[in-house]
Amino acid sequence: MDRYVCVSCGYIYDPADGDPTAGIPPATPFEELPDDWRCPMCYVSKDEFDRL
Repeated sequence: MDRYVCVSCGYIYDPADGDPTAGIPPATPFEELPDDWRCPMCYVSKDEFDRL
């Protein structure tokens, strides 16, 4: 599974960790995040992320 980086703040979404602050469990691929998921650091939308 690929990691993704927020182009606004540099936060890295790692599927191995998920996003506990948003209730996203580990092993959740970026592509399966809900459409309304936001960066937990700066709150931009998923379309502001680039694959690493």
